[in-house]
Amino acid sequence: MRRVAVGAAVAGLALAAGCSGTVEVPVPEPQGAAAEQCRTLVGGAPDELFGQERATVEPESPYTAAWGDPPIALRCGVERPAGLRPDSELMVVDDIAWLPQPADRPTLYTAVGREAYVEMTLPPSYGPPAEALVAVGALITDGVPALPDGEL
Repeated sequence: MRRVAVGAAVAGLALAAGCSGTVEVPVPEPQGAAAEQCRTLVGGAPDELFGQERATVEPESPYTAAWGDPPIALRCGVERPAGLRPDSELMVVDDIAWLPQPADRPTLYTAVGREAYVEMTLPPSYGPPAEALVAVGALITDGVPALPDGEL
């Protein structure tokens, strides 16, 4: 079995894709309303992203999804990013604020300012992240309420 590791050093996220189309994704543990919001968000995630089919995720979780090889991963209900500060430079795509990490060459994008943090890991080989962030952003807009103004 061939394993491909995609690192997001800031978040410590490790993914592996195998010949079987299975991707290992660490499972977040959202609580309360965020858990239901995340189940709905991940359940509505597209079957295809960047021309890549949705993969089987291990361990199985209603809070994660993945596509392709190298894997693109979605995790909903993650912890607040350690690097998120009031002066963090955010990228806004379709009214969703994303914290790109690392700042110099991001591969990890976390949606902030919502009742649940949503994380996308995007290998640079897929090019600019806009397509994935727009696809997931629409789900976030519909299912994860924004925090009051100014809260991250």
